[in-house]
Amino acid sequence: MLDTRLINPIDQDALRDQFRNAQPYPHFKIDDFLNEEFANQVLAAFPSYGDARAVGKEFKGVNEQGKVQVTNSALFAEPVQELNKVLASQDFLDLLSHVTGMPRLLADDQLVGGGIHQTGPRGHLDVHVDFNYIKERDLHRRLNILIYFNKDWQPEWGGNIELWDENVKNCAASFSPIFNRCVVFETNEISFHGVSAVKCPPDHARKSFAAYYYTKEAPAHWTGKYHDTIFKARPDEKLKGRVLMPLEKVTKFASRAVNKIGKVVGIGAGAQSEKREVQHAGQEGQDRPGGGM
Repeated sequence: MLDTRLINPIDQDALRDQFRNAQPYPHFKIDDFLNEEFANQVLAAFPSYGDARAVGKEFKGVNEQGKVQVTNSALFAEPVQELNKVLASQDFLDLLSHVTGMPRLLADDQLVGGGIHQTGPRGHLDVHVDFNYIKERDLHRRLNILIYFNKDWQPEWGGNIELWDENVKNCAASFSPIFNRCVVFETNEISFHGVSAVKCPPDHARKSFAAYYYTKEAPAHWTGKYHDTIFKARPDEKLKGRVLMPLEKVTKFASRAVNKIGKVVGIGAGAQSEKREVQHAGQEGQDRPGGGM
């Protein structure tokens, strides 16, 4: 049974109905998810935005900006480690399997793309579908869990998690990242989601903890093709969709091409990149964008 010192009691059958009937794709929301005392302990243990930037990865792209993620659980303070452990416990995995109908769910001990997430003022995460597969471990991504730690968060500060239809024409659900709210949704080929612009004051940041669940078995929608995170512009982001996003893709492609050439001739940025790859062997995907947050 779940440790109710950490997670509040959950009506699993009611949650299963909520998940299966949700639009635009299966998801559920739980307020007051964690025991209040434990939730406060986790919040108090979160690093400051500046400290998170110092030890984590900061995203500065067109589609993901002002967001910092810390995936290395060895850097988590004890309450955050305890949260990570309970979300990966067999009791919680069994609960998720019952609610979602997905048997044999697995937690990710490497927290690829997950862990502590913080987004500062003017940060954002554009609408996207998450990467669908970890090739190195033969894991199919199935679920996202997001828990928010933002006390006194004001509606005008934005930062809502948005769930969009498959054509990214309409936002079908939107949830404010208020303290101790949990959102879980299925990861599939049409689970487009994003975070609205964060407009909190300079001394605040949007805080969340994210984890992802996998199966060894392929889901019904699996096409046999791996893909990384796929971003799409919102209807009111025409400049971004038609100019900025394609330009960034070209720039990244050119940079990779230069690096490959450098590796062949053993000079410049390519050679340095090869050294970094050797140094970080076995850690592929740790800095991969995780998705909704």
